[in-house]
Amino acid sequence: MASEDTPGTGPTNPPATTPAAAAAAPAETAPAETAPDSLRRREIIVRRAPKYVPFLILGGLVGIAVAAIIAYGLPGDESYDRSSVFGFFMVMFGAGGVILGAIVALLLDRLSVKRARRAVVESVPDAADGAEADGGPAAGHQS
Repeated sequence: MASEDTPGTGPTNPPATTPAAAAAAPAETAPAETAPDSLRRREIIVRRAPKYVPFLILGGLVGIAVAAIIAYGLPGDESYDRSSVFGFFMVMFGAGGVILGAIVALLLDRLSVKRARRAVVESVPDAADGAEADGGPAAGHQS
């Protein structure tokens, strides 16, 4: 079987439509009254919320630093090794620092709720102006 006889590859059997043309075809045949429905407006709330994990990590690191200062900087009992004292304080102050970091993040989150602003957004249809037909950025986009 020659390459001319393979369906869809020869000049006698061109494809009826390309996927981009098929996607654009319903938009061209749609009635004019559906256009306002495709552009919907919604009111949203925009705010800057903190990420909790960095606050937790920073609180834990500050707690470990405080534990190191207490264990190695202050005079202590000679019957305990300084690294044992540091390990004990590291657990206590590390956990306390994580808790304080979480409290700070919660307080900042509450402040961001108070500073929230309202905005109106408008949805844009995916196949606008044939952007998919020319292989633009929306060519591989699926909703």
